[in-house]
Amino acid sequence: MRYRQLGKTGLMVSEIGYGPEWLEGKTREEGKAIADRCMEYGINICDCWMSDPEVRSNLGDSIRGFRNRWIIQGHFGATWQNGQYLRSRDLKHVIPAFEDELRRLHTDYFDIGMIHYCDEQADWDKILNSPYLDYVMKQKENGTVRHIGMSTHNPLIAKQAVESGIVEMLMFSVNPVFDMLPPSEDLEDYRADEFDPGLGGIYRDRAELYALCEREGVGITVMKGLASGRLFDPKRSPFGVALTPVQCIHYALTRPAVASVLVGYSEPAHVDAAAAYETAADAEKDYASVLAGASRHAYRDMCTYCNHCKPCPSGIDIAMVNKLYDLAVTQEKVPSSVLEHYRNLSAHASDCIACGGCRTRCPFDVDVVSYMVKAQTLFGM
Repeated sequence: MRYRQLGKTGLMVSEIGYGPEWLEGKTREEGKAIADRCMEYGINICDCWMSDPEVRSNLGDSIRGFRNRWIIQGHFGATWQNGQYLRSRDLKHVIPAFEDELRRLHTDYFDIGMIHYCDEQADWDKILNSPYLDYVMKQKENGTVRHIGMSTHNPLIAKQAVESGIVEMLMFSVNPVFDMLPPSEDLEDYRADEFDPGLGGIYRDRAELYALCEREGVGITVMKGLASGRLFDPKRSPFGVALTPVQCIHYALTRPAVASVLVGYSEPAHVDAAAAYETAADAEKDYASVLAGASRHAYRDMCTYCNHCKPCPSGIDIAMVNKLYDLAVTQEKVPSSVLEHYRNLSAHASDCIACGGCRTRCPFDVDVVSYMVKAQTLFGM
């Protein structure tokens, strides 16, 4: 296993990390088998955003006795209320949830304390100069957390967090689907016959974020690196071609400032598949030639979350609604985290007035209105 420094935290983290969200529904024996396999490979970083008490206890028991071998990201604001996950900035919920996380993971500190899931401007503005942020910073002062980070999917919010000087690292969603666009703002360039996989093909705000993090020493741990397996199936991939786990991991690790890719495992064999990256040949890692061979039609009617459909008269974040819908339908049951993220959006698919303006601006001819109908049906709002 190779290790990278996580920005100015100074922490040396394994290139391949552990995202235990798939522990939901697993026994403690199954959880321990996964954690043991991770440690066999030298994986040393995990993120625990999950608020489900059983998942937390499962993870804590699986790494008990090995605390000094793990770098743990713990979250402020991932709470469990009335039997379900709810994000909160209210200290009456934040404090007991954070203390519960420490207790269930059998530790008195987290290496990184995460400002949990901030994707919208109003939420970021609310966090600044708030009792919530005061509590987060107090935990660093007293040593309960050693460093401050934040989880987000929004590059604009991420850039503001980095520029604020508050965060020392980010957990950010990185994969080719979320990142890549043709290299200019000219919509005619979207008609190119071949996809350009170079840096110029990354959406400007995301490329700027990676460069900013590199410059400011803010390290990145990656979530959604495998896009919930969507990229492994050419029928579900927007590129119309399949990538391997090794290729997806290599893509993320070649972004500036990225230190580790946190992969979700539901069995030890999945750890093997991810750790295979460490011994893979260069040809096995090559994602660029695969994407370069993807024909233009691979994009047709598939949302790439590019936001060129904006503005929406109803204020719907169309790209985020589509992204959450696509993540949800990859599972047999809608994950509670995805449902809560959807509920927390300021506008929902049910607010769509079917004006059709979004489709006229979409370079990939996505039937956005139909997407909204499907999302409303799936999420119930």
